[in-house]
Amino acid sequence: MITYEVTAIVEARLAEAYERYMRQQHIQDVLATGCFQSAELASDAPGRYRMRYEASTDEDLERYLATHAARLRQDAASHFPEGVALSREVWTVIQRWSR
Repeated sequence: MITYEVTAIVEARLAEAYERYMRQQHIQDVLATGCFQSAELASDAPGRYRMRYEASTDEDLERYLATHAARLRQDAASHFPEGVALSREVWTVIQRWSR
């Protein structure tokens, strides 16, 4: 399993609109690519968000990055041309536990 994480730091004046956009449009658009099995949106402070997408394989993530990421990033930037700072990380799940 591959985890693709995007962290966003959003100016306070934009936080409500950004969260709404992520919940109602962007995350749904990312999942619609078929490259990810699941997604989650989390926040640890006002204006700080983490979007986490789970891909089954490296190839699925690479397909997303090569085929879909530029278009979806451009759409997000058109909605929020300023006031949002993003960072991205890729993690490989070594082992998963559950109860």
